Amino acid sequence: MHLFKRKRKEKSFCEKVLEDESAYEIRTKEESLHFLIAFFGDLRPPKKEQHLADARMNEMILFLEAHPTLVSRLQQSILVQLINTRLEGAFTESGIPLSSGFWDELIGKLKHKLLPKEQNKDDFVYVLDRVFHKKNDHIWVEAIRRATWISFFELLQFTLQAKDPRLTEHLIDALTVLSFQVANNGLEKEISGYIAPFRSIPENPFLLQSRLLHELQQHEKPDPYKIREVVNQLKQTLFEIENEIRYIRLHQDQRGTSIRQSYLLLILSARIERMHILLDTIDNDDHFDIGRFVDLFKLLVRNENLKNSIRQFISQGVGYIAYQIAEHKGQRGGKYITSTRRDYLNMLASAMWGGLIICFVAVVKNILGKLHYAYFWQGFWYSINYSAGFVLIDQTGSTLATKQPAFTANAVAVSLDSKKHLDQPDLQSLAFTVAKVIRSQTASFVGNLIVVFPGTYLLAWAYHQLMGQKLVSGKAAFTLLQDQHPFQSLSLLYACNTGVFLFLSGIIAGYVQNKMRFSNIGSRLAHHPGWHSSTSAKKRGWWAGFIERNAGSYAGNISLGFFLGMAANVGKIFGVPFDIRHITISSGNMAIGVYGLGIGNIPTGYLVTVFLGVLGIGFFNFLVSFSLAFFVAVKSRGIQLRRYPELIRIIVRHFFKKPLSFIIPPRGA
Repeated sequence: MHLFKRKRKEKSFCEKVLEDESAYEIRTKEESLHFLIAFFGDLRPPKKEQHLADARMNEMILFLEAHPTLVSRLQQSILVQLINTRLEGAFTESGIPLSSGFWDELIGKLKHKLLPKEQNKDDFVYVLDRVFHKKNDHIWVEAIRRATWISFFELLQFTLQAKDPRLTEHLIDALTVLSFQVANNGLEKEISGYIAPFRSIPENPFLLQSRLLHELQQHEKPDPYKIREVVNQLKQTLFEIENEIRYIRLHQDQRGTSIRQSYLLLILSARIERMHILLDTIDNDDHFDIGRFVDLFKLLVRNENLKNSIRQFISQGVGYIAYQIAEHKGQRGGKYITSTRRDYLNMLASAMWGGLIICFVAVVKNILGKLHYAYFWQGFWYSINYSAGFVLIDQTGSTLATKQPAFTANAVAVSLDSKKHLDQPDLQSLAFTVAKVIRSQTASFVGNLIVVFPGTYLLAWAYHQLMGQKLVSGKAAFTLLQDQHPFQSLSLLYACNTGVFLFLSGIIAGYVQNKMRFSNIGSRLAHHPGWHSSTSAKKRGWWAGFIERNAGSYAGNISLGFFLGMAANVGKIFGVPFDIRHITISSGNMAIGVYGLGIGNIPTGYLVTVFLGVLGIGFFNFLVSFSLAFFVAVKSRGIQLRRYPELIRIIVRHFFKKPLSFIIPPRGA
């Protein structure tokens, strides 16, 4: 047991127990608790060696196998705690929110963060808190493999301890509380209004499980066969409830979700899982799923360590909302990924139309700049101009290159989605998807730029001919060029700001579209009593459908317009260097500046540097937007990228093997 050797030749707790058993009595609850604290303290690895936790546990198992008396004392200490403490709290409260809603629970956690709750020493949760008292204990507990924990509990003959009749009363009390809670959750309108219209049993499973449990409790002299029969019915009913939860989540793509519904589904799943464990314990058969118990044990340790963690609670509770937002964006992301050469050419053409619209947006923005409004109103009219352009691009089916990353990032994350793949994702296929995303993004950037620069230049010339003066000239024209210069301005930093705004607008679009579906806004508008007297049913239906389909994209485009339009003026109002740079608008501004100064009056080197600055702006627009969207998509789907260390290697190998596939689709694709 080299892992347990002490630097100062100090003996381990286990060795001390073997040397003098009388010094470590476990006759009382307090004595057994101290024994457990010391035992797991021996097992706890130093902070820098937490990755060795599994090896330490395996060595401990070998040590216990060689010393049966130590196993017996450990068994006795655990049994004393199980019998003499209340188990209900561990099963019904630990890690499961109990308040009536997400916000109530969040406020409660904030209070307990400042002043922790007093614990009842007769509660088993108190035992967990004392044994695993360090805040990072869950890290090494989870680092020990599931199979290793199963071996440990099997060595302790935990399955026999779980059958001890003295535990039955505690377990049935916990089961009763969970049953009432599940029935109450199932009657909430966010659940009852969204369950499957057809099911394999006629009775509502949320109510049926409560009735079956009541039937189980009616037997004063339990008949083992009758108990087994009722427990099997209960298990089947719980499976039906799990099917209802899956049905609701499966249809959230079409019907949307809310924080409250996600919150209820989260705690329902946790309660059902714990009911399964309790039923496994009291069903009088010879099978006990110790693996499921291990999962619960690790979860309880984690929950108690993080019970007042605000970050953990928000991450858990909002996870499904983020998933639905990402899912909406992922579905739209498919249209931005090209597979064939025809798709590629269509993307190029679509981006060229988008570039044409941006030409007018850039010119109008510079015209508005000549009007001397107060900072706020100038920013407001800039925002209206941008929003109108983005909405027009969306409604005409055109493409704006910088809108793609927020959507394609989610489409890529779908390939790694553990909720959509029963097996490990095909990383080779994912490499092909990444190549498609990069070449599609390249096509849209090229399509935008090959139209925006000459188109805006032509519009600046037309303005000159029509109005008799240049749109900008002299110092103002030079400032337009200097603002895009990578070294003479903060353009690349401002491009990162734009990437953040592009990401946020995508989040807003996904949230609004999700809200429209979940709240059934389209149907409610179609049947709005105020429309009945003035509008025909056909027109009401058309408008309702239009709003439901397009509300998300309108919200995203308008919010992006206001983000970009107000940014510079907010910086001026507060006197801070804050602004945005957007590749297509920067390209238009460059064209206007070049026309204003005259292309022959600009040094070639300076012009090339400014053009490279515009490309750099596009790169950072893409990088920041894609990275943030991909991070949210991955986190909301519960994907752990560290499981796929070979992913980057496969993508790089694919690039060197077929570099052109990252620029244009291969023939026959």
